[in-house]
Amino acid sequence: MHSLIASPFLDQHVLVRPGSRGGALLPEARYDELRALDPGEPAPPWLVEAIGGQWAELDVADQFLGEFLLVRQPSTWGYGKASWEINLGCNYKCKQCYLGLKMNAGMPWEDKRHCLDIMADAGVLFLQVTGGEPTIDKDFLKAYRYAWDLGMMITVSTNGSLLWKENILRTFREYPPYRVTVSMYGAKKAGYDELTQREGAWDMFVQGMNAARHARLPLRMSIVVTDDNGNEEQAMQDLCKSWDVEYEVFTNMTPTIYGGGEVLTAQSKEHLRLRKTFTGCNAGHTFFHMDPHGLVSICKIGRDDQISLPHEGIEGLARLGEIADRLMLRTGDCSGCTIAGTCRVCRPLAKHYQEAKAPLAAYCRHGEKKAG
Repeated sequence: MHSLIASPFLDQHVLVRPGSRGGALLPEARYDELRALDPGEPAPPWLVEAIGGQWAELDVADQFLGEFLLVRQPSTWGYGKASWEINLGCNYKCKQCYLGLKMNAGMPWEDKRHCLDIMADAGVLFLQVTGGEPTIDKDFLKAYRYAWDLGMMITVSTNGSLLWKENILRTFREYPPYRVTVSMYGAKKAGYDELTQREGAWDMFVQGMNAARHARLPLRMSIVVTDDNGNEEQAMQDLCKSWDVEYEVFTNMTPTIYGGGEVLTAQSKEHLRLRKTFTGCNAGHTFFHMDPHGLVSICKIGRDDQISLPHEGIEGLARLGEIADRLMLRTGDCSGCTIAGTCRVCRPLAKHYQEAKAPLAAYCRHGEKKAG
């Protein structure tokens, strides 16, 4: 079982460790050297020194390469990251959820495994496993372990409600995730249960967080601020600080993935924040998203023209770049915009807001002018 991964990542080569945020760049010649070495050979001195400099607690001087290092093969596809909704089902019914209807549905295990193989062949090193709530999927642990064995650095995005379960904790201890990102919906039981529309949700969250912290999982909190819990924003931040867990605050609600505006009523007007100017992204070019049925899109938002990974295989990804470029073009009410280039959201997200008939101020600079 590996404790380190040497891998291409986009235009670079890196040395990373599951469970650790740190890493090191590898010169291409050093990466090629590692590829050529037999797993039964001892670690070369330069590698022992590099590992000791980055992870002082990891001593590999007397180990063979195959005992601690997984060397991933190069890929011609150029994808370094991906996200995967393993299942849209959830044990919460959050009022603001952008997924809309959350139904348990997905691929059989063989298709899941096939898609993970394709992701690895496409070069994916960093994989986000999300949902719905991923930990309720019957194949979650099996899929997590399979992706880990393929040499992926895995982020699990969860509501934290099941992190106390021993089978999950045991798996994360033995096969460390890159990060566990936990959504936070309140700082008190009444408000938390109300927002998630699940009695006992707060108790499950606290139990999960206590277990995760005790297990020293690499945690990060996503504080979700809505109209219901806006008065608890500071209390949520204070709780994260008391737990010594880093956090990020999210205040802007988005329509559902179907363009539905029903969740926008959860927006706290007092917490609506101006986004930074959108300057472009590499969605569809170095990153992609896969839904529970193996349908690949450029990202979680731009889901038009999806590619069926189980049926088309890795060759289907060849069309993703062209799809991304087309989805980013300004169309509809955004074509001919006089302040184009200063947008605060990408074109696919703007399209969702337009379909949801959201107020311009929620997503468009023209709305900011009117509001002013």
